Amino acid sequence: MLIAKNATAASVGQAAPDFTLNDVNGKPVKLADYKGRYVVLEWHNPACPFVMKHYDSNNMQSLQNKYDAKDTVWLTINSTNPAHQDFLSNDKLKGYITDKKAAPDRYMTDADGKVGQLYGAKTTPHMYIINPAGMLVYAGAIDDKRGTNKDEIKTAKNFVVAALEESKANKPITVASSTPYGCSVKYK
Repeated sequence: MLIAKNATAASVGQAAPDFTLNDVNGKPVKLADYKGRYVVLEWHNPACPFVMKHYDSNNMQSLQNKYDAKDTVWLTINSTNPAHQDFLSNDKLKGYITDKKAAPDRYMTDADGKVGQLYGAKTTPHMYIINPAGMLVYAGAIDDKRGTNKDEIKTAKNFVVAALEESKANKPITVASSTPYGCSVKYK
């Protein structure tokens, strides 16, 4: 079963699969509505120590704010299944977003995991970048420091920043994919 899911997962260099999910306010978000802009997809679980590393250090929020521009959209997706202990209601997620001063353009829930599986999201965080033409141009880890110590961020090579900057400058992306690290996505 996992082999079949991985075989059909989104691939760098291919069109990014379209999806529609509701955000934490109950409003639908359709990926196709953002064609013509860069889109960063961030798989997220507030209880994951690897996610905590990036949020407790303000690293992820800084990136969300840095790329909060007309040409870039940051979409955070939580695919935690409702029966898992890490699952948070939309109200609790809204509180988390406020408390952490998170700044994604939209925070969406994927409780049945269909979008996460469509993209092959394995970990939190697991990052994807879609270019304005709708092509997946990066998939993998946020950076090259695979631990939970937030001090590691200072010396990390941030793959998301590099891929966005290279793509926006019409340069080839040096690292278009990397092995994601973090907590497993809590699918059903």
